[in-house]
Amino acid sequence: MAENPIALNLRRLRKAKDFSQERLAEKSGLSRAAYRNIETGKSEPRVSSLQAIATVLEVPIEQLVAPVRALQAVRFRSNKRMRSREQILVDVGRWLSDFGDMERILDDRVEYKLDDIRTRLKVRKNRGEVAAALAREAFGLDTEEPVRDICGLLESSGVKVGSRSVASHDFFGLSAAAKDGGPAVVVNTWDRISVERLIFTAAHELGHLILHLSDYDVAHTNEEKEHESEANAFAAAFLMPDESFQKEWDETYGLALVDRVLKVKRIFRVSYRTVLHRLASRYRGPGNIWARFQMDYKRRHGRTLLRDDEPDALAQDAFRASFPENSSAGEPDHLSPVDFTQDRLSKLVRQAVEQEKISLGRGAEVLGLSLQDMRDLTASWVG
Repeated sequence: MAENPIALNLRRLRKAKDFSQERLAEKSGLSRAAYRNIETGKSEPRVSSLQAIATVLEVPIEQLVAPVRALQAVRFRSNKRMRSREQILVDVGRWLSDFGDMERILDDRVEYKLDDIRTRLKVRKNRGEVAAALAREAFGLDTEEPVRDICGLLESSGVKVGSRSVASHDFFGLSAAAKDGGPAVVVNTWDRISVERLIFTAAHELGHLILHLSDYDVAHTNEEKEHESEANAFAAAFLMPDESFQKEWDETYGLALVDRVLKVKRIFRVSYRTVLHRLASRYRGPGNIWARFQMDYKRRHGRTLLRDDEPDALAQDAFRASFPENSSAGEPDHLSPVDFTQDRLSKLVRQAVEQEKISLGRGAEVLGLSLQDMRDLTASWVG
């Protein structure tokens, strides 16, 4: 017998908020026993009780009562165990369902163009770099063309792109296979994560979708070091193709290591870590390139770079927009929610609303907006 959806939802949402049963009961104006009976499914809750709980949890009451979709073919790893993992999966499942609904309503799907790359990989070594070259070819990118809008590029090839803001240094993104409504990439857009890291994460998850479909099991939470290394190599080669990278690196030959890395980083608009990933396999000096870079950076600046640091960071609109030729890096900044919106899903919602195939309320639900914000959005639409 299936467990009561209210009980499942309450337990998941309470843990995501890091509330004890006692604390949530108190804040909702319920006794601990009354709340415990609701969460265990022993009693049928009143609507007023559910509304009070929903208010404390800051969710619509519908999220307490509606059954949730269980994702299976997902690759979701993090450096540490996350209390919000179940809730993230539910949110992603809801997003994929909504996306699929819009595609079906409008009969508008984008064919996945990268499915055959896996079968074309005939090598055992350097699989990440080889797969990246094949992916760039499938996207129609030449050997010197930078990736200016990775979200738009992925969406044009049939990969759904989404975002979630999760306050965690240990979770950067996940991906879902076709059988769960993908292929899809979801990136953590928490404002402490640099734009460069978001770009790298999107490319990294694309690498997993191409190279490691056998990993797509929601029950698996541990990282496979070999597969992570391959996905890192894929992302670095995809964002900085070998011929172009080598040319730019050679042209900085007379500069100090830190200056060389930061100059190449600015040229390709990637993280300094991405440049170091690219250099790691060809470095022949003492120690390793990562330690050498940190040592030289500390000698110059008096400190090493911390986890969240990104020197010469990109501006907040860099994740999606292409750059005018004379633009500069600007001060370190972060994305706002509007800078990582799903362009394709937003387009589908607009078409469905304008063709009166969905209500304004349904459009707001799919895009995660209030009804008033949805009205404001429709008022701003132009041809």
